[in-house]
Amino acid sequence: MEQIQSFAPLLLILVVFYFFMIMPQMKRQKREKQFAKDLKKGDRVITKSGMHAKVLDLNSNDDTCILETTAGKIKFERSAISMELSNLIFLAFWKPLQEKLSLNALLF
Repeated sequence: MEQIQSFAPLLLILVVFYFFMIMPQMKRQKREKQFAKDLKKGDRVITKSGMHAKVLDLNSNDDTCILETTAGKIKFERSAISMELSNLIFLAFWKPLQEKLSLNALLF
């Protein structure tokens, strides 16, 4: 019985570590993989290095895409694209605006 009690804190730490560290990372990787698969021409994206661009062409043979920036056209791996710019704009501006409008509707 004492051996089980001595291993209980270690087991609890491992369970907490899994739920707070490993599981969210796995979900994030799955979401990024799906995003790279769902890319289409004309999407405005942000690369992992922070470059803003528009998708011009997708090459399914070698999983690359050609992005258009203000500097010109650049070839990137699909895995180097971080997120869609329209999603970022929605989360940054429209979501808080919707919440504010719904609060105002409740107040008046």
